Formats: sequence, structure tokens, C-alpha cells
Amino acid sequence: MSEETPVLSLPLIQPSQAQKHVTHNEALMRLDALVQAVVLTRDSISPPSDPDAGECHIVPSAATGVWSGQDHALAYFDGTAWQFLAARPGWRVYVLSDLQTVFWDGSAWTGETASFQNLNGVGIGTNSDSTNRLAVSSEASLLSHDGAGHQLKINKSAAADTASLLFQTGWSGRAEMGTAGDDAFAIKVSADGAAWHTALSFDPGTGLATGDAVQTSATDTSAGRLMRADFGYGPGNVLGAVSESAGVPTGAVIERASTVNGDYIRFADGTQICQFNASLSYISAGLCSAVWTFPAGFVSGSTPQVQGTLNSDSLAASAPSVTVAGLTGMTISGLGATSVTLNVNALASASFGSGESVDLGVLAIGRWY
Repeated sequence: MSEETPVLSLPLIQPSQAQKHVTHNEALMRLDALVQAVVLTRDSISPPSDPDAGECHIVPSAATGVWSGQDHALAYFDGTAWQFLAARPGWRVYVLSDLQTVFWDGSAWTGETASFQNLNGVGIGTNSDSTNRLAVSSEASLLSHDGAGHQLKINKSAAADTASLLFQTGWSGRAEMGTAGDDAFAIKVSADGAAWHTALSFDPGTGLATGDAVQTSATDTSAGRLMRADFGYGPGNVLGAVSESAGVPTGAVIERASTVNGDYIRFADGTQICQFNASLSYISAGLCSAVWTFPAGFVSGSTPQVQGTLNSDSLAASAPSVTVAGLTGMTISGLGATSVTLNVNALASASFGSGESVDLGVLAIGRWY
């Protein structure tokens, strides 16, 4: 007949055994230590100097004193001496100093790890529910990297579903950002949780922005709205081709160019300035004249202002027959949207010679729309 039970190694009373109570009591002491097993420590290498009856410990490696050579055993004090029980794989013991349950895996005491897969819910500082399966009540939450970067992923099943972050006041929505109802990333705000404004929405195909926070037209000057590149002006469109639609500028601020007929500057407000160094040819003894075709036409039906300045330094070479004192100021005729005739007359006391000319700096100011 075996002297011990096969699992807990409890001593068995033998046939015709004297003092059977000793064996019986020893078995009860072992049951007292093993059932609902609790130990004080598992890392003290020296046995306590004044243990209480029933006190139990897991003996660590390299223990000293009466625990020497009992590595990994359960040491319990029966009130008189230390008793040692060799653990079997699967035994579980609660360690008071660690506030943790450990089990013997055959070679070491190992802390139990609960399975956190497919949980119905997790509540940290509060209760989770069927909708909010993860619920956290805390002053802050930290998500950090594990050696490099870190991504927070919010996935939805289809484009028409919602993947967003919702910000609330008193459980009432005040701001939301994400992809709600489509795949365009949007930022929405609300004052009461009922009426919502899409402040910004970014087209997933182009990345371009629309929304209540963006200008609706070139004439939209609502305070707080963001200026669209095509409605506002900056380094990219201050200089370029000016244009308009129904009197509203739609192109650049300033356009400047040159042709064989001179230079012109157009402004977004409709102003146009043309300038040219004109040479008025001999027509008769009393007249030098030239037709100036503007380098850029003015708006149809307009009458731009035309001014001329005599180049007196060149007069001696181009028209030696006359002097500045012998000439009238510049006059014009045939003024239209695309050209003008420039005239300089000689006074009665002077006359032009055949082949002579007069150089003028001319300026025309008007509107291009």
C-alpha cells in the first residue's frame, strides 16, 4: 500500500499503524497549507526568525538556513518546525507580497497571465457597455511608441459609414473630425449638438478644401473666412494675366507686357496705362504726325487720356529746321479704343523741312474693362 496520496502527497494511515492520529494530523496540516494556498513571499532567501504557525513561503533559489536545498518548494511552519512540499506542475499559489497568483510550470513559479483576447468590454475607472466596449475615465490617456512611430487607426466598413473623433460637452456633441458619411475628411462644429456646420472638408481625390470657413466667392469678405487661392492674391498671382467676370477681377493683380507699339500695364481694377516713344513724321512744313496703335486696346467706346512729352534733346538732330520755341504742344485726333493720331505743329514763324521728324514720349491712360 502506498504511503502517500498521488497528488498532494498526503501521508496515509497504514494497517496496524500505531499512533494513527499523528499521520492523520500531518495530512490535515498539509491540506491546511495546500487548499486555498497562500504564501507570504517567494523571494526571501532566509526563513523568518519567528514564524507563526501556518505561515507559508515559496523557497527561492539559493535559500539559506533550514531552507537550504529546498529550492522552489512550499515551506510551511507547523508551529514547531518547517515542513516542505515539492510542487507539482499546475499547482497555483497566491503570493501576498506580490498580490499575484503564480503557478508551478515544472521548472519555475510563473505569474498567471489572463487572456485579453475577444473581451466583451473593458472599463477603466468606469463601466463599459455594448456600444462603448472600451470606456476610460481619467484625466488623460497616453498612447506612445514602442521603439519608433505610433498610429491610431479608426477603420470603417464602407464609405457611407462613420470613422471620426467626436468632442462633447456634457455628453452633447460640439466638434467632430473624420470621415462621416463619405471618404472626405471633414471638421464639423456645433453650438448645441443639433445643428452642425462643416467648417472644412477636403476632397479625397484632389485634396482641395471647401466648407463654411472658406470664401464662397471672390467678393466674400466674411470675417473669419479663409481666403481661397483663386479668390485672393499673393506672390503667385500678383503678376500675371489680369481678367474679370461681370466686373469682378478673376486673374492677377498686375499685368505688364511689351509689343512693337510700346509697353502697357493693366491693373485688376480695370485701369490700363500704355506708353511709347513715338516718332512723328514730316507731313508738311507746318505738321509732323503719326498714328499710334496702342500696345493693348482699351475697352470699346472709351476715350483714354493721351499725353505727350517732347524729347528736346533729339529735336536738334531729327528736326534742325525748328526749335522748341517754334512748336506747338502735341495735339491728337482720331482717338479710339485701339489707336490715336499724334500731331505737332510748327508756329507761323517756323517750318519743318522735308524728311524731318519729332520724337515724343506718349502716355495713354484709360480702362481695359
